Parts: sequence; C-alpha cells; structure tokens
Amino acid sequence: MLDRAQGIRLTDETTESCRDFLRKQGLLTDAVIEYKQGITHCHMQADWAGKFAPEYNTLSFQNYAHNLTQEILWSLLISPHVFEFKNIEALSSAVRVRENIARAARKTALAFRTEAAERPVEFWHYVDEAGFILQPGTCLIKALISATQPEVTGKLYDFSCYRASEYVILLGLAQEAQMHHPALLTALQHLNEVHAVRSGQFHDVFLHEYGSLEAPLPAHFFVPGDRLWFRNPHEASSDVTGYEGSWVIYMGGGLFSNFWKRDQPFTLATKCVEIYHWRDGLRTNAQGEAWIDETIVEACVKKTLEDPLKLEQVLRVMKRMRDGKGIYAEGGCLDASRECPKQIYAEACELQLPKIN
Repeated sequence: MLDRAQGIRLTDETTESCRDFLRKQGLLTDAVIEYKQGITHCHMQADWAGKFAPEYNTLSFQNYAHNLTQEILWSLLISPHVFEFKNIEALSSAVRVRENIARAARKTALAFRTEAAERPVEFWHYVDEAGFILQPGTCLIKALISATQPEVTGKLYDFSCYRASEYVILLGLAQEAQMHHPALLTALQHLNEVHAVRSGQFHDVFLHEYGSLEAPLPAHFFVPGDRLWFRNPHEASSDVTGYEGSWVIYMGGGLFSNFWKRDQPFTLATKCVEIYHWRDGLRTNAQGEAWIDETIVEACVKKTLEDPLKLEQVLRVMKRMRDGKGIYAEGGCLDASRECPKQIYAEACELQLPKIN
C-alpha cells in the first residue's frame, strides 16, 4: 500500500469549497481533505491509491475515469510531489491548460526534420536571432494550430520533437488565456511578434520541472499535459542529431504523443522499444556521417513486440532510470522528472514574460 500522497495544497481555500469542487467532479467519496496551519490539503485515500494506482502508477486511470478532467485530478491527488495553488479557480485553470495540451498533442502531426524547419507563411516568418515570429496582424492561436494540425493547411511542417512540444504547450496556455486571462494572451501575442521563446528560455519562462535524479519520480507516474524526456541510453546512436532521446507529451489514457505518426501514439512499452532499436538502425553514409535507418528500426520494433521473451528483455533494460548527463552505463531511458506548465490564473499568474523592445 502507498504511503500517503502529497497531492494538492490550496493556500486560500476552505475545506467546504474543496469538497464541493471534488463532489462536482465525482471524486469526493475517496478523497481526504484536511485543513492544517492555514492550508487545505487534498489527496486520495491510501486504500484507494493502493488499489487503483499501485506504486503511483497512473497509466491505467482511463479505465476508471469518466473524462480527462477526472484523470488529471486523480493524478494530482495521488502525486508524491505536492502541487500548490492559490484557490479552486487557479487549480481549475491549471487543469484546463493540461487538457488543452493533451488534446492539442493528439491532433499534432508533423514532418521529422532535425536540421530544417518550416512554418505556414501566412502566419510565420523567420528572422535571424529572433526565430520564427508571427506575421503582423495574425492570431497566435491560429498560427500555432496551422503549424501543428494539418487539417488546417493540408501540409505537414518540419519540426524537431523539442520545438513541436513547445508549440503544443504554448497553444494550451494561449487557449486558456483567451478565455480567462485576455491580458496575458495580448502579451503573448506581442512577444511572439518580435521574439520566439524557445529551448532553455522556453523551459525557464513557461514550465516547472518536478522530480530530479536525486529525488526521482516513480517510474509510472505521469499527469496528462506533462512534457517529459525519454533518453537514448545507447551512446553511439545518441550522437546522431535528433536521436539523443525523445520529447513527448503525456496525453492521458496511458498514451504518449507521436508527432510523426499521430494515429500510432506510444504506450510506455512501445516508446521504450522504439528507442532501444535506434541502435540497430545506426548506419554510416559515404561521407562518414552517422544516420539512423528508420525502416530497420521499424522492422526490429515489430519483431520485438511479437516476441514476449524479447520484449521482456528490452523493457527490463529500458525501464531503468536514466544515467546522468554524459554517462552511458547501466541506465535506461526513463527520466526522473517531468515538466508542467506554470499557472496562468489571473490572480496568481506565475509567468514572467521576457521584456521586448
């Protein structure tokens, strides 16, 4: 049975309003709500967590949840990491952002190009140093959707998985801001007209990272809307650009985003198997440059998934916690941390956008 989860803390909320909120979501029966030192604590009962989320495993919540909102809240309520909010409105906003991100990830389909990038010219143009910025007078939300959801343009645009995850997260935040924090959406719009927030800056501005190699999250604990990293633990193939690892969004339902084949989302097992077989696709071209032959990878993945003994062997290796940076020893592909969006509820907004000239 689990030790008591940390769950959710609300710094400016009554226990009665929390009960009312959880009752409306159909989660009150098995929840514990306590008021301690001016803070309301909410978590699932230990018996419930031990039965439905053994060892904090959230990957089967879709079997019990009636909707994505319940799945997100259950994951937060059994979390070994404490999630803190000002009040129910801030919590509700964060849940909506996660729902937006998960749904956008399901709709995202892109072309895999690590050394090239392309965006719909109606909405975007490239500027040295600034990156891809909005065309004057265009809508940020429409621009993000057009770049990532091919139903709008009929075309797949070139992305890396890292940049693609940024667009999906920014879209989820912008959609929430449009409905509940329009001043923030205006600020995001202006920022993206002059400067693309990306890579390390994107992480610092828009995301919280929780868990660490020193205090790792449980291997099967994921909250819909989280971004996470699967590391390639094979040193030689990880030197190929784009195959260092894989950034994905956990979409709920036990599924992780597959931006290149969205109709084939990954389970934890299939993601581990794919990354394992990158080593088998490693080749060298006539110029001596290493590359990955995806046709070989796909054949190896198919063969492993059809062989229970081989699958067990691969997962035993890959479902280990990853090694530290620069180390390739006994670690697998699982990361110790997750990344989640910062809160944008208007009265408790955590975003501090970069200043623009």
